[in-house]
Amino acid sequence: MSEQTDLKLAVLIDADNIPHTHIKEMLDEIAKLGVPTIKRIYGDWTKRTSSGWKPALLEHAITPIQQYSYTTGKNATDSAMIIDAMDILHSQKVEGFCLVSSDSDFTRLATRLRESGMLVIGIGEKKTPKPFIVACDKFIYIEIIGAKEASKTEPAAKTIPATVQSSRIETIDKGFIRLLKNTIDDLADDNGWAFLAEVGSLIIKKKPDFDPRNFGFFKLTPLIKSLGEYFEVDERETDKPHIKHIYVRIKK
Repeated sequence: MSEQTDLKLAVLIDADNIPHTHIKEMLDEIAKLGVPTIKRIYGDWTKRTSSGWKPALLEHAITPIQQYSYTTGKNATDSAMIIDAMDILHSQKVEGFCLVSSDSDFTRLATRLRESGMLVIGIGEKKTPKPFIVACDKFIYIEIIGAKEASKTEPAAKTIPATVQSSRIETIDKGFIRLLKNTIDDLADDNGWAFLAEVGSLIIKKKPDFDPRNFGFFKLTPLIKSLGEYFEVDERETDKPHIKHIYVRIKK
């Protein structure tokens, strides 16, 4: 998925299902994808469990929306977020939504927003149910965002440079290699070469939660280079200095 940093986004945060510890990193991540013109967070602010969010609301200019729990065991936050999202959609003030939650109840909302031509970015924990993940155009795990920040204060591994140092990284298995090969085949020219940026965009369409950081790499290029037994990389010069076009093909 190509990133449009001028894209107007509505950021809606479910305080009941998201930890407050990495709010700065979450907003920094969203800023890479667009401009958060609307920032709202939903929860019952009378509860002690919501107290951790309060300093972040002032620091990051997030508007808190009070939502009382009318019935024990029911999450009224979901309904409030969904109603607001539809109001924002019909106001035509934004071009995309960022739904920050690990709750599968927002699956239908994400689908409805995409049906209306909106870009939908999801942010949640790795426990997020698959239906919500695949309903988004792109889904980012909070654990990976937090790992990047933590890695700045930890010594990098000597054997694997420029990687995310985290115990939560996923294993590169045969299924992922097959996904890469199929995607390269889909985009390859007559000589088998595919433009790596297009490969990354197509993978996200097939697997919205794909992110090189899930596998320990900050970027797709070093991830592909680490798989030298399967792929070869060609870095081609451009008219602009310090900018190269990266192409990849399957090794025969």
